[in-house]
Amino acid sequence: MATQGAARIDVELALRQESDPVPAGRAEQIAAVLPKGVLFAASAPPAAEQARAPQMEWTLTSAWPYQGRTATGTAAVHYAAGHERLVRPMILADGFGYGASDLRGLWHHLDTPYPPHQQRLLGQLLAQGIDVVLLGFGARHMHIQANAGVAATCIRRVISERAGNAPLIVGGLGMGGLVTRYALAEMENRGEDHQTATYLSYDAPHNGAWIPLILQQLAYFAQSLSPAEPGQAALIASPAAQQLLWAWVESGRYSGPVATASPLRTEFLEDLRRVGWFPVRPRKLGVANGAADGTGRNVPPDHLVFEWSELGGLVGATVRTQPERGVNRHLGGMRAVPMWASKSYTSDVGAFDGVPGGTLPLYGMLADKLGAPIAGRYRSTCFVPSVSAVALQYDPLEWPVDLYTDITSLSPEQSQLDDYQCDSHNSEHGEVTGVLADWILGQLGK
Repeated sequence: MATQGAARIDVELALRQESDPVPAGRAEQIAAVLPKGVLFAASAPPAAEQARAPQMEWTLTSAWPYQGRTATGTAAVHYAAGHERLVRPMILADGFGYGASDLRGLWHHLDTPYPPHQQRLLGQLLAQGIDVVLLGFGARHMHIQANAGVAATCIRRVISERAGNAPLIVGGLGMGGLVTRYALAEMENRGEDHQTATYLSYDAPHNGAWIPLILQQLAYFAQSLSPAEPGQAALIASPAAQQLLWAWVESGRYSGPVATASPLRTEFLEDLRRVGWFPVRPRKLGVANGAADGTGRNVPPDHLVFEWSELGGLVGATVRTQPERGVNRHLGGMRAVPMWASKSYTSDVGAFDGVPGGTLPLYGMLADKLGAPIAGRYRSTCFVPSVSAVALQYDPLEWPVDLYTDITSLSPEQSQLDDYQCDSHNSEHGEVTGVLADWILGQLGK
């Protein structure tokens, strides 16, 4: 696997026309054909879908400031069948995204009927006597340490509102799993009793996540030529993205190392080690949307994903899947004549797009915004590799791991979780499937 020093991107600029004056109206023409809004931010669920109304809603303020800022959040409290207060509480935190959490949307996502019997995960938890507290954040894209303070406040509030002394279940979806992992570990580090017996992560990127480098570059490209607030690259450039992504670029023209390129990721991992890496007291459980047997998806490396061209070819982009390591492997390019023309190449970066893991339709989202045709097999890329979601024991800075590891052949000690379950296939990141839901219900029912 690529190492921190070797994995890199190089951008070849061809801007000979940059000294020429930009024709009148050209900038406005280009801005008009570029995608609008924050790229890769998840869309809201259909309005027709009705989420269950919570019994209570809490406004939360972080238990601790981080770098001079105090994060905020909200919680939606859903009592289990027959309960009038919290009796057996479970906190589930929202995941990676831009802006404030949509807790009704989160309910809809987690309670969508899953095959084969169209059961609903949250409905079954409530029927099982587990009270569900959905935790959201005022700015999901903030530093994980800041939002962890919101999680700590939520844990304190649940303890104070609880009837009896049943231990808590605390976890989260995707990045929410990292937020709550850090919160529990930090509370232990401070000598605070979080009264949590079970920690549960749902496809959390414990060792890091992946967003194709060419898509990161395209977000910066669009933002530089069509400036707005928030910009198209607001999610990619956010503190949360820098902390989550194993490979990250700071701009569309950046050349240099990409593995753990942001100091924010290094600092976050150092902070995790300072507080104990994982919380000690809870039983640590996790599920992965990726397959366990090392079977990836049919997304070959170094293949053309789509070509996009507008304004008679003056504006356009070429997008290819991530090549498998090598030196100066062509990744794609973008142009906006006469302001921008570039080609991108990577060296010693693994072909993450098709590896086993929870997926996101990132290529498809961008192609749809551009109106570019794209084959179905290329719409999605791996977002959280299975080896990351089950927290295998390897260096999260350098990733010296086979991305196609057959996890079923490993001993339990090779994971930092006490127990975990992978999906039977590579499903979408955060999707509730029968395999994962049944395992969670079985574990929490013990």
